[in-house]
Amino acid sequence: MIYELAALGAATLWACTAIISTGPAKALGAVHFNFYRMGMVLCMLVLGALITGGFNPQLWVHADVLLISGLVGIFLGDTLMFSGLRRLGPRRNQVLFATNAPMAALIGWFFLGEALPVTAVFGVGLVTLGVGAAVFLGRRKEETHSLEDTDGRLAVGVALALGAALCQALGLVISRPAMEAGVDPVAASVLRVGMAFAGLAVSAWVHQRKWPALPNRKLLMQTAVSGFLGMGVGMTLVQFALIGAEAGVVATLSSTSPVLILPVLWLIYRRRPAIGAWIGATTAVLGASLLFMA
Repeated sequence: MIYELAALGAATLWACTAIISTGPAKALGAVHFNFYRMGMVLCMLVLGALITGGFNPQLWVHADVLLISGLVGIFLGDTLMFSGLRRLGPRRNQVLFATNAPMAALIGWFFLGEALPVTAVFGVGLVTLGVGAAVFLGRRKEETHSLEDTDGRLAVGVALALGAALCQALGLVISRPAMEAGVDPVAASVLRVGMAFAGLAVSAWVHQRKWPALPNRKLLMQTAVSGFLGMGVGMTLVQFALIGAEAGVVATLSSTSPVLILPVLWLIYRRRPAIGAWIGATTAVLGASLLFMA
């Protein structure tokens, strides 16, 4: 179960980084925030890959696939996700982003021929249902705080979050054969994040004709922590999970972050989540257990 546990570990880290990233993403803008986030993460991952010896011939055999995966799943996916985060807040953005699980399962079945057992299909459905219930029913009517604010049109935020989910699902499925072949997860993340950083650099230069201004120390530290936990550790855990678990299962387990974010918000605001949150969490846990049994 080590691969499934790795996917759950990534979900836990993403639940924390969703909250950490909200402030910097709103202050800097999605592209600006992601530019510095990716740059710092890339330096961390290169150092890690040098230590693990991941830059080996096996990596370069699958380099083209991993680069495409990074362009779609990280550059496009993260940019859309943080644009949605600015508009919807972490809770609603996370539940919409969690639809990458059924998307990845369907894409993996269609393109890779991944045959999910009946129990796994039910597990995917229950996790998705539980995540939705935990987030949409997980807020008390009287609760109001900055993390629940909607900035701009709701429909635009929803479209951005769903687009991010689709890109994440495609990125997972594209990289799955390379990871199954035994490519080092840290080195694979270097190529994926490196391609994403290059895309962000080109995008920033085309739109502004200059590099984004350096944020202040506080925003820079928040961005670094978000990048290290979410991309450096979290995404590497996902790549590791893909070595031994199917893309749909990995996407489903890693999409439980909207459920895991509820106790984090409870700790921050000292308010117990609504009953709908607990119902959703129980449903998601039941679905996850079916995936472990599949």
